[in-house]
Amino acid sequence: MQFGPVPTESAEGCILAHSLRLAGGRIPKGTILTPDHIEAIEKGGIENVTVCRLEPGDMLEDDAARAVAQALDTPHTRRSEATTGRVNIYATENGLFIADRTTVDSLNRIDPGITLATIADHSPVTAGAMVATVKIIPLAVASSKVEAAAQLVRGSTAFSFRPYRPHRVALIATALPTLKPSVMDRTARLLAQRLEPSRSSVYREERVAHDTGEVAAALVDVAASGGEQPDLIVIFGASAVADPDDVIPAAIRASGGRVEQVGMPVDPGNLLVLGAIGDIPVIGAPGCARSPKENGFDWILNRILAGERPTSFDITGMGVGGLLMEIPERPRPRDAVQSTEGEAVTVGALLLAAGQARRMGEGGPHKLLASFGGVPLVRRSAETLLAAGLRPVVAVTGHRHEKIEATLAGVDVKTVFNPYYASGMASSLVTGLSSHGVSSCDGVLVMLADMPAVTVTHISRMVEAFRNAGGQAVVRAVHDGKRGNPIILPHATFEAVRKLQGDVGARSIVENCGLPIIDIDIGRAAHIDVDTPEAVVAAGGILGD
Repeated sequence: MQFGPVPTESAEGCILAHSLRLAGGRIPKGTILTPDHIEAIEKGGIENVTVCRLEPGDMLEDDAARAVAQALDTPHTRRSEATTGRVNIYATENGLFIADRTTVDSLNRIDPGITLATIADHSPVTAGAMVATVKIIPLAVASSKVEAAAQLVRGSTAFSFRPYRPHRVALIATALPTLKPSVMDRTARLLAQRLEPSRSSVYREERVAHDTGEVAAALVDVAASGGEQPDLIVIFGASAVADPDDVIPAAIRASGGRVEQVGMPVDPGNLLVLGAIGDIPVIGAPGCARSPKENGFDWILNRILAGERPTSFDITGMGVGGLLMEIPERPRPRDAVQSTEGEAVTVGALLLAAGQARRMGEGGPHKLLASFGGVPLVRRSAETLLAAGLRPVVAVTGHRHEKIEATLAGVDVKTVFNPYYASGMASSLVTGLSSHGVSSCDGVLVMLADMPAVTVTHISRMVEAFRNAGGQAVVRAVHDGKRGNPIILPHATFEAVRKLQGDVGARSIVENCGLPIIDIDIGRAAHIDVDTPEAVVAAGGILGD
C-alpha cells in the first residue's frame, strides 16, 4: 500500500485517508474516490489529497477485520458488522470470559496494523457485553498478514466463553452471640443476588454454632442428602479464619472432605477457604463477602458457576490484579434491597443547564428562563426532581450562569459552574459527577433542563425500576422504542463518565458497560425539548429574558 498526497486529478480509485468537508457535503475517510468525488474535490479548490493506493495483495480494512473476526469463531458470542476497520465481539450469555494471552499477543505481533483487544482474563460478563474487538489500523493491510492472523486463531483459542450453569447452592452459616441475625439474613440475601446471573439459587440454609463439630455435622448432612445434594456448599463463618486448622477448614476435614487452599493473594478476600466433599466444591467465604463490593470470593464463585474447579495453583496465581481494595472504578454488585449500611438504594440527580442555546438566536431569549405555568423552566425542572424525592440535586450551569443560578435561588439545589461548557455536554457530566454529594450515590438521574413535559410520575417510575434492579442497571426514558431523556446511570459507570470528552453524552458507556438496560416508556415527554423560540411556544411556554 502506498500512502501520501497526490494531485486530486490522479486520485481516482484511491482510498481517501482523511475526511473532507466540502460545500456539497462530507466525504468520509476510507471512501474509494470516484470521478464524481474528484469533480467535487476540485470544485472545492483542493489541488492535492492524501490517499492510500492499493498494491497487489492488499486487503481493505473492513475485509481484513471481517476475515480475522470470522476466524475467531467462539461459541456464545456474536460479531458486529465490519465498519471503519473494526469488528466488535459481544457475549450472548452470562458467563466467564477466558483469554489466552499467548495467542492474543502472538496475533498482535504479526503486523502492527492488525490488532485484537479483549477484556481481562476470567472477567465475569453479562449477555450483550463487549468482550473483544478486532481493529485494523491502516486503511489496508497485506492479505498475507491477514491470512497469517486468521490461521493463528483458526482452530485455536485466542479466547473462549464459558456460560454459567445453574447450581443448587447450600448455605451453612455459623453463629456467635455477637453476630446479629439481621447480618446473617443480609448475607443470605446478598449471596442469592450474586447467584442470579447464573440462574443459581440457595435451596437450603443451615445455621449452626461456630464449632468444628457442628459445622462438620452440617456438612455431612447437606452432602449426604440423596437426590437433594447441592452442586456447591458455601460456609459463612461468624469469625474470620485465623489458621489452617481453624473451625471451617477443620470442619471440612472432619466431614471427610479435603481442603485445597486456605488464604488467597486477593485483597479483599485473603481469608477464603476452598475445599471439597467428594465432587461437591466447598467455599469458606471470607468476611468481606458479606459486602456487595467485589472481592476474592466473587473470583472463586464465578469460576465454579462457569464449570471450573479452581485449584491451589490457580489461587496462588491470582496476586497480579488481586489488589481490589479502594479501587472505586470497579463495578460492584449491589444488594437489591439494602446497602451494607441498611439504607435504601440512593439516587441523586444532575440537571444539565449549561448549554449555549444557540438555536434561540443570537442575543435572543434564554430557553431555560422561559415561563411555564408561571415558573421559569430551569426552576420548574429542578422542582420536579426534588418532588420526585431525588437527593441531592445538582444543577450544572454555564452559559449565562449568573442568571440561571439567580433563578434557582431558594430551591434546595446545589449549583456548580462548568467553565468548559462551550466544549459540549461531556464537560457538564464530568463537572456534575465530581460533586461530592452525587458521586457517593448508588445512581444518578441525568436530566436536560429544557424538557418541560417530564413529570414527577415519569421520574418516579424510572427510580422505582432502578431500585428494583438493586442499583445495577441503566434506566432510560423511551417512547415508541426510541431512546430519549432522562436517564439513570448506576455508580459502576461513574468513572467511565468522568473520562468523557467533547460534545458527547454517555451513550457509548451505556452500550458497553455490560449492565442490564431497562427502558421506561414515558410517552412523547422523552423527546420534547425546547431548542427554538417556536418550540418554547408550542410547548406552552412564554419567552422571557
